[in-house]
Amino acid sequence: MDAHGALSDMDLRVRALESLLVEKGYIDPQALDVFIETYEHRVGPRNGARVVARAWSDPAFRTWLLDDATAAIASLGYTGRQGEHMVALENTERVHNMVVCTLCSCYPWSVLGLPLVWYKSAPYRSRVVIDPRGVLEDFGVALPDDIELRVWDSTAEIRYLVLPMRPPGTGHLDEDALAALVTRDSMIGTGLALNPNTLARETTS
Repeated sequence: MDAHGALSDMDLRVRALESLLVEKGYIDPQALDVFIETYEHRVGPRNGARVVARAWSDPAFRTWLLDDATAAIASLGYTGRQGEHMVALENTERVHNMVVCTLCSCYPWSVLGLPLVWYKSAPYRSRVVIDPRGVLEDFGVALPDDIELRVWDSTAEIRYLVLPMRPPGTGHLDEDALAALVTRDSMIGTGLALNPNTLARETTS
Protein backbone atom coordinates (compact mmCIF):
# COMPACT_ATOMS: atom_id res chain seq x y z
CA MET A 1 0.00 0.00 0.00
CA ASP A 2 1.22 3.52 -0.66
CA ALA A 3 0.85 4.43 3.00
CA HIS A 4 3.64 2.02 3.86
CA GLY A 5 6.16 4.60 2.73
CA ALA A 6 4.92 7.31 5.11
CA LEU A 7 7.47 8.40 7.69
CA SER A 8 6.47 9.21 11.25
CA ASP A 9 7.79 12.23 13.13
CA MET A 10 10.13 9.89 15.01
CA ASP A 11 11.51 8.46 11.75
CA LEU A 12 12.14 11.97 10.43
CA ARG A 13 13.94 12.97 13.63
CA VAL A 14 16.09 9.83 13.52
CA ARG A 15 17.05 10.52 9.91
CA ALA A 16 17.92 14.12 10.74
CA LEU A 17 20.10 12.95 13.63
CA GLU A 18 21.76 10.35 11.41
CA SER A 19 22.56 13.01 8.79
CA LEU A 20 24.06 15.28 11.44
CA LEU A 21 26.25 12.50 12.87
CA VAL A 22 27.46 11.54 9.38
CA GLU A 23 28.19 15.18 8.54
CA LYS A 24 30.31 15.57 11.69
CA GLY A 25 32.15 12.32 10.97
CA TYR A 26 30.94 10.48 14.08
CA ILE A 27 29.56 7.53 12.13
CA ASP A 28 30.39 5.85 8.84
CA PRO A 29 27.24 5.70 6.67
CA GLN A 30 28.42 2.51 4.96
CA ALA A 31 29.00 0.79 8.30
CA LEU A 32 25.57 1.94 9.46
CA ASP A 33 23.96 0.55 6.31
CA VAL A 34 25.61 -2.82 6.94
CA PHE A 35 24.36 -2.82 10.53
CA ILE A 36 20.81 -2.00 9.50
CA GLU A 37 20.87 -4.56 6.69
CA THR A 38 22.06 -7.22 9.11
CA TYR A 39 19.32 -6.65 11.67
CA GLU A 40 16.56 -5.83 9.20
CA HIS A 41 17.01 -8.67 6.74
CA ARG A 42 19.39 -11.26 8.18
CA VAL A 43 19.68 -11.73 11.91
CA GLY A 44 16.14 -10.99 13.04
CA PRO A 45 13.90 -12.53 10.37
CA ARG A 46 16.25 -15.50 10.04
CA ASN A 47 15.86 -16.20 13.75
CA GLY A 48 12.09 -16.14 13.51
CA ALA A 49 12.21 -18.38 10.45
CA ARG A 50 14.22 -20.91 12.45
CA VAL A 51 11.61 -20.86 15.20
CA VAL A 52 8.81 -21.48 12.71
CA ALA A 53 10.73 -24.23 10.90
CA ARG A 54 11.38 -26.01 14.19
CA ALA A 55 7.68 -25.79 15.10
CA TRP A 56 6.71 -27.19 11.70
CA SER A 57 9.07 -30.14 11.99
CA ASP A 58 8.93 -30.88 15.75
CA PRO A 59 5.43 -31.38 17.24
CA ALA A 60 6.74 -31.19 20.80
CA PHE A 61 8.42 -27.85 20.11
CA ARG A 62 5.26 -26.55 18.40
CA THR A 63 3.24 -27.40 21.51
CA TRP A 64 5.83 -25.70 23.72
CA LEU A 65 5.90 -22.62 21.47
CA LEU A 66 2.14 -22.21 21.62
CA ASP A 67 2.13 -22.79 25.39
CA ASP A 68 5.17 -20.69 26.37
CA ALA A 69 6.65 -18.86 23.41
CA THR A 70 9.17 -16.92 25.46
CA ALA A 71 10.81 -20.05 26.84
CA ALA A 72 10.60 -22.00 23.57
CA ILE A 73 12.20 -19.19 21.57
CA ALA A 74 14.88 -18.66 24.22
CA SER A 75 15.77 -22.36 24.04
CA LEU A 76 17.02 -21.70 20.50
CA GLY A 77 19.20 -18.85 21.76
CA TYR A 78 16.98 -16.00 20.57
CA THR A 79 16.56 -13.51 23.36
CA GLY A 80 17.07 -9.81 23.78
CA ARG A 81 15.46 -6.49 23.08
CA GLN A 82 11.65 -6.61 23.02
CA GLY A 83 11.67 -10.39 23.01
CA GLU A 84 11.05 -10.95 26.69
CA HIS A 85 7.28 -11.56 26.66
CA MET A 86 6.34 -13.50 23.55
CA VAL A 87 3.07 -15.16 22.50
CA ALA A 88 2.81 -17.38 19.42
CA LEU A 89 -0.35 -17.25 17.32
CA GLU A 90 -1.03 -20.23 15.06
CA ASN A 91 -2.65 -19.74 11.68
CA THR A 92 -4.97 -22.55 10.62
CA GLU A 93 -7.35 -23.34 7.81
CA ARG A 94 -10.06 -21.51 9.77
CA VAL A 95 -8.19 -18.62 11.43
CA HIS A 96 -5.61 -16.12 10.17
CA ASN A 97 -3.81 -13.92 12.70
CA MET A 98 -2.30 -10.47 12.11
CA VAL A 99 -0.18 -8.33 14.44
CA VAL A 100 -0.08 -4.58 14.96
CA CYS A 101 0.96 -2.11 17.62
CA THR A 102 -1.67 0.61 17.55
CA LEU A 103 -0.01 2.85 20.13
CA CYS A 104 3.61 2.76 18.97
CA SER A 105 5.69 0.07 17.27
CA CYS A 106 6.33 -2.71 19.81
CA TYR A 107 8.06 -5.40 17.83
CA PRO A 108 10.02 -8.58 18.72
CA TRP A 109 13.48 -7.58 17.50
CA SER A 110 15.08 -10.87 18.53
CA VAL A 111 13.02 -12.86 16.02
CA LEU A 112 11.97 -10.29 13.41
CA GLY A 113 14.81 -7.78 13.34
CA LEU A 114 14.20 -4.04 13.09
CA PRO A 115 10.58 -2.93 12.62
CA LEU A 116 9.71 -1.95 9.09
CA VAL A 117 8.62 1.58 8.17
CA TRP A 118 5.16 0.46 7.10
CA TYR A 119 4.63 -1.47 10.36
CA LYS A 120 5.25 1.73 12.32
CA SER A 121 3.17 3.93 10.02
CA ALA A 122 -0.10 5.41 11.26
CA PRO A 123 -2.08 4.22 8.20
CA TYR A 124 -1.18 0.57 8.82
CA ARG A 125 -1.71 0.80 12.58
CA SER A 126 -5.19 2.26 12.17
CA ARG A 127 -6.46 0.49 9.08
CA VAL A 128 -5.47 -3.07 9.95
CA VAL A 129 -7.80 -2.93 12.94
CA ILE A 130 -10.87 -1.86 10.96
CA ASP A 131 -10.13 -3.45 7.58
CA PRO A 132 -7.71 -6.38 7.99
CA ARG A 133 -8.94 -8.11 4.84
CA GLY A 134 -8.33 -5.01 2.79
CA VAL A 135 -4.82 -4.66 4.22
CA LEU A 136 -4.09 -8.28 3.32
CA GLU A 137 -5.26 -7.64 -0.22
CA ASP A 138 -2.87 -4.68 -0.42
CA PHE A 139 -0.11 -7.13 0.45
CA GLY A 140 -1.28 -9.45 -2.32
CA VAL A 141 -2.98 -11.96 -0.03
CA ALA A 142 -6.56 -12.96 -0.81
CA LEU A 143 -8.11 -15.30 1.74
CA PRO A 144 -11.50 -17.04 1.45
CA ASP A 145 -14.36 -15.16 3.09
CA ASP A 146 -14.98 -17.98 5.57
CA ILE A 147 -11.55 -17.59 7.19
CA GLU A 148 -11.74 -15.62 10.42
CA LEU A 149 -9.26 -12.76 10.71
CA ARG A 150 -7.93 -11.91 14.16
CA VAL A 151 -5.87 -8.78 14.80
CA TRP A 152 -3.64 -8.75 17.88
CA ASP A 153 -2.36 -5.51 19.41
CA SER A 154 1.18 -5.70 20.79
CA THR A 155 2.01 -3.84 23.98
CA ALA A 156 5.05 -3.20 26.13
CA GLU A 157 4.12 -6.36 28.04
CA ILE A 158 3.26 -8.74 25.20
CA ARG A 159 4.65 -9.19 21.70
CA TYR A 160 3.39 -11.65 19.14
CA LEU A 161 4.86 -14.02 16.59
CA VAL A 162 2.53 -15.54 14.01
CA LEU A 163 3.14 -19.22 13.27
CA PRO A 164 2.12 -19.40 9.60
CA MET A 165 0.61 -22.50 8.05
CA ARG A 166 3.13 -24.93 6.65
CA PRO A 167 2.92 -24.99 2.84
CA PRO A 168 1.68 -28.26 1.33
CA GLY A 169 4.19 -30.58 -0.27
CA THR A 170 6.97 -29.80 2.19
CA GLY A 171 6.96 -32.99 4.22
CA HIS A 172 10.33 -34.04 2.79
CA LEU A 173 12.13 -30.78 3.61
CA ASP A 174 14.59 -30.38 6.49
CA GLU A 175 14.61 -27.38 8.84
CA ASP A 176 17.02 -25.36 6.70
CA ALA A 177 14.81 -25.73 3.65
CA LEU A 178 11.67 -24.99 5.67
CA ALA A 179 13.20 -21.84 7.17
CA ALA A 180 13.81 -20.51 3.65
CA LEU A 181 10.04 -20.55 3.09
CA VAL A 182 9.29 -18.33 6.08
CA THR A 183 9.03 -14.61 5.35
CA ARG A 184 8.93 -11.79 7.87
CA ASP A 185 5.47 -10.79 6.60
CA SER A 186 4.21 -14.32 7.27
CA MET A 187 5.36 -13.97 10.90
CA ILE A 188 3.47 -10.68 11.21
CA GLY A 189 0.42 -12.06 9.43
CA THR A 190 0.50 -9.75 6.43
CA GLY A 191 1.79 -12.57 4.24
CA LEU A 192 1.93 -16.33 3.85
CA ALA A 193 4.82 -18.76 3.90
CA LEU A 194 6.32 -19.29 0.46
CA ASN A 195 5.39 -22.20 -1.73
CA PRO A 196 8.59 -24.18 -2.42
CA ASN A 197 7.85 -24.21 -6.15
CA THR A 198 7.48 -20.42 -6.15
CA LEU A 199 10.75 -20.05 -4.24
CA ALA A 200 12.53 -22.29 -6.73
CA ARG A 201 11.31 -20.17 -9.65
CA GLU A 202 12.40 -16.95 -7.93
CA THR A 203 15.82 -18.42 -7.21
CA THR A 204 16.43 -19.46 -10.80
CA SER A 205 14.99 -16.32 -12.42
